[in-house]
Amino acid sequence: MLGSSIAEIQNDRFAAVRELAERFDAVVVLKGCGSLVCAPDGELALCDRGNPGMASAGMGDILTGVIAACLAQGMDIFEASCAAVWAHAVAGDRAAHIQGERGLFATDLLPHLQAIFNKK
Repeated sequence: MLGSSIAEIQNDRFAAVRELAERFDAVVVLKGCGSLVCAPDGELALCDRGNPGMASAGMGDILTGVIAACLAQGMDIFEASCAAVWAHAVAGDRAAHIQGERGLFATDLLPHLQAIFNKK
């Protein structure tokens, strides 16, 4: 989307997410170690939660669903994205604490997401 290599993006993730948000006039989530959420106006949020076990198939699908659920409940897109990224990462940390990071499945986050949103 930026015409950049992965190495270039990883070298300056903040610049990459800002450029994407501005270029596409959209809220952008850049997943990874220190997931970033950026609005087109440059507002930026950093999530310091999550773990390497979350680099598995389906994790992005779960995150997208959580963002959509937050939007369906009336949150604005930046707020929904930030809340979803944080909840998703915390759920991943809780799942990894119980099961370990190796072999973590996206569906392992579901009971933890439910508890987070129900404040348990």
